[in-house]
Amino acid sequence: MLTVLGFCMILTFLVLVITKRLSVVVAFIFTAIAFGVIGGFASEMGDMMLAGILKVTPTAVMIVFAILYFGLMIDVGLFEPMIGKILSFVKGDPLKVVMATAIITILVGLDGDGSSTFMITVSAMLPLYMKLGMNRLVLACVVGLGAGVMNMIPWGGPLVRAAASLQVEVSDLFIPLIPVMICGLLWTLFSAYILGKKERERLGVRTLGTDMAQGMSEHAASVETSNGGQAKLFWFNWLLTILLMVFLVMEVLPIQILFASAFAIALFVNFPNPKEQQERILSHANSFVMICTLIFAAGIFTGVLSETKMMDSMASSIVTVIPDWVGAHMPLVVALTSLPMGFIFSPDAYYFGILPIISETASNFGIAPVEIGRAALLGHSTTGFPLSPLVPATFILIGLVGVDFSDHQKFLFKWAFGTTIIMTIAAITFGVIPL
Repeated sequence: MLTVLGFCMILTFLVLVITKRLSVVVAFIFTAIAFGVIGGFASEMGDMMLAGILKVTPTAVMIVFAILYFGLMIDVGLFEPMIGKILSFVKGDPLKVVMATAIITILVGLDGDGSSTFMITVSAMLPLYMKLGMNRLVLACVVGLGAGVMNMIPWGGPLVRAAASLQVEVSDLFIPLIPVMICGLLWTLFSAYILGKKERERLGVRTLGTDMAQGMSEHAASVETSNGGQAKLFWFNWLLTILLMVFLVMEVLPIQILFASAFAIALFVNFPNPKEQQERILSHANSFVMICTLIFAAGIFTGVLSETKMMDSMASSIVTVIPDWVGAHMPLVVALTSLPMGFIFSPDAYYFGILPIISETASNFGIAPVEIGRAALLGHSTTGFPLSPLVPATFILIGLVGVDFSDHQKFLFKWAFGTTIIMTIAAITFGVIPL
């Protein structure tokens, strides 16, 4: 009975989300209430939902302060001088242009928002591609590769979803993935080098016109002096950000406390006026309110699913039909199928509907939920999100660059799947996921 009820609950949620009958938040809550009542758990449902919310609260707190911190760093122009210097350096060399595209994407991608990464990077680089006659599919590909790997950061959507749905600590997912993520970024730079070299061989190195060169120089100068007096705090902000990353890796304090403390320091130093501090917080409210609402709604859903033992019952049923040799290698199977799954399931459907069942099933073979979560992050909604027709940011990218969606998919897929393969090999090598 619980097995059937659990599968019906998951299926109902997936249908509501995929067909867009309800928003994800409403679908989470309505489905949880409906199946809690149907299963005869009405009297206990409140405690179950609350238990689910409490488990995801640390994740929501981390998201709030991470978004606020990196939003503030972008507001004060932390990355703009570096971007300006890069634009001045590349001049008319297609290889340098493509490499600069990758570097700028990685820097801007620190904010954890794929859409803003696309908008900022494409806006900075597209004029160069057009001036030099470069293939715009290369621009979309390299930006997609860089943003995909950077989407693995803790304040990005996929890792938050994985942590909330599997009810594991964000740091347990992310910290072991750091060397794997670095390998993914190195692959991104290598891919950019190969693509840039091909463009250089096709077009040669050109001399930019006077107007273009002057415009780039003015851009570099303007970003260095942006925000008036805030430019004087440039090195302070860089030092604070570097220290934050170091302390995060060293796990000096819980990740939520690190981001909260860093944000408070940065906000006070950059904007001493209380009114300005309030304005900075409110300017980024939309970014974290939506995702935190999603996280708490997911907590309600998974709370009912797990506390009623539906998830346990479903996993036990699945174990009986999975061969032992497949179950023992579940993380590898999840890693290699995670990117293609992005063409079928949206991020919410995959992480909240599919992954918990896979994780519970894998636990019967002695595989921890955190290992399944890490495996999923090697492809779904990370390296694969710029390819997926189910992710709105994908259409922002192709719209800005001005390329056909099918052409973009064909061009990017082999490079993106290559990223997943490289990171999967690295994850196995470093013991992040078992073979």
